[in-house]
Amino acid sequence: MRKVMIFSSILCLYVLLMSTTAFAGGFLVKEGMRGDSVLAVQKLLIAQGYLADGEADGVCGKKTTAAITKFQQENGLDADGICGRMTYKALSGGEEPPAVAAPVAEQHSEHPEHPVSRGGGRSLLVAATAYSRFDPGLSNHTASGTLVRKGVIAVDPAVIPMGTRVFIPGYGEAVAEDIGSAIRGNTIDIAFDTTEEAIQFGRKTIEIFIMD
Repeated sequence: MRKVMIFSSILCLYVLLMSTTAFAGGFLVKEGMRGDSVLAVQKLLIAQGYLADGEADGVCGKKTTAAITKFQQENGLDADGICGRMTYKALSGGEEPPAVAAPVAEQHSEHPEHPVSRGGGRSLLVAATAYSRFDPGLSNHTASGTLVRKGVIAVDPAVIPMGTRVFIPGYGEAVAEDIGSAIRGNTIDIAFDTTEEAIQFGRKTIEIFIMD
């Protein structure tokens, strides 16, 4: 079993507020996504002069991300290249985001014969931390009895059942094989092969895709 991870009450409150706000807004467009939400944002960017005509293709690529970032920079918003509820309202002149299906990640892979699957488009915003079996005080094995290794995540089984496969942008596919007493709600702990990789990942809020 993994050791108990210690989170301060302030961090836990922050994560809870971030998750609640994200799901209440229900709108997110970022690089690699596609769908009606992306198309709606692209049309607004074109109307505002940040994208050229004909670039509203429903796929959030580098040009769309750059356009979002530029708009955010020029309008006093957090310039992260991600269009959430606040950025959308600024783009649209105060209108709420449309109630459309959540965009899904664009399917691509460096190895076409093994395309990366993102499941049916169901996504989940989570607070993520990282660990490895070499971290002081940790066991080499997960709660499932498997080796702690890259491709494993610790989850709250009430949110992500054990055995669930997920896709994590920038990391790849992973399986829920571990748990932790501090992993509650929309939080996950991502396993890496080395302590250095885990430290480099740090803590961040990310969007993951449920594959099954």
